[in-house]
Amino acid sequence: MTFWGRMLWTLLSSPWGRRGGTQGWAFSSWQPHPPLAGLLSATELVNHWTEVFEKKDIPEARESSEYIVAHVLGAKTFQSLRPELRTQPLNPQQLQCIQELCSHRLQRMPVQYILGEWDFQGLTLKMAPPVFIPRPETEELVEWVVEEVAQRPHVMRGQDGPRILEVGCGSGAISLSLLTQLPESQIIAVDKEEAAITLTCENAQRLRLQDRIRVIPLDVTLEGSWAHLLPWGPMDLIVSNPPYVFHEDMEQLVPEISSYEDPVALNGGEDGMNIIAHILTLAPQLLKDYGSIFLEVDPRHPELVNRWLQRHPDLYLNLMAVRRDFCGKLRFLHVQRSEPQ
Repeated sequence: MTFWGRMLWTLLSSPWGRRGGTQGWAFSSWQPHPPLAGLLSATELVNHWTEVFEKKDIPEARESSEYIVAHVLGAKTFQSLRPELRTQPLNPQQLQCIQELCSHRLQRMPVQYILGEWDFQGLTLKMAPPVFIPRPETEELVEWVVEEVAQRPHVMRGQDGPRILEVGCGSGAISLSLLTQLPESQIIAVDKEEAAITLTCENAQRLRLQDRIRVIPLDVTLEGSWAHLLPWGPMDLIVSNPPYVFHEDMEQLVPEISSYEDPVALNGGEDGMNIIAHILTLAPQLLKDYGSIFLEVDPRHPELVNRWLQRHPDLYLNLMAVRRDFCGKLRFLHVQRSEPQ
């Protein structure tokens, strides 16, 4: 993800922008902003919409307007536009398109949904509400998994390469990034939401990775759900960015999240541990001996997970390491299965 993309999410999401609901993404209540008169340049449009967004208290006003204007002009970022494209007048069709997209932003729709795509680990992925939008810190989770596979090839790689299970695939960002960076890997990606299954499949097709990933509709909270995964053999790794927002924190989510993203992908229950506990309970049934689980979690979870594991010694799981994200918050866990004595 670019610097501006990372900054947009870091600032837009604070303090509770990590994750929120699906209500409100049909645009039934918004009124478009009055159309602009005359032919304006890209720079003038960015300045205009920045001012409009600031007056309406839209977070990251300039970054939002720059992304939208650049998108309509066929660029990833405003900074990547050729200098002449920034100053020449736009045609009426371009002006109208920018007008419509900025009107959605005035309704606090996330930029990722407005553009219909977003970059993650160098991959351009389709985005569509209400499927969870991958955050920049999750890129660090992918990087840690890749590091681990490189450092433990004798454990992680069989004859056909590492076999990985992702729980809660969403847009497919984690799975598809791992497939790209671990060319011998095979991935099973599961999610209980049909919209997520569909979007992961579409992104896999777009990236021509569909032959190395199996996308399965599955609810890991259902008893015996792990049995559906047994035909694909023991896993080297389980990776997940599960719902981990504490239930009491759901009300504090910013409108970009609470009005557009699926709350199922966010709400982790009273202590944020609901899905985390199911994944840990499921893991011994599916992991090879010394297989690993990599999780993205709330900063309060490392201690909670460690206590949970101590209360369940029969799972033979140990918390091996905790990592901080780029903001310095405890964010990632490495849990490993030991061999039963």
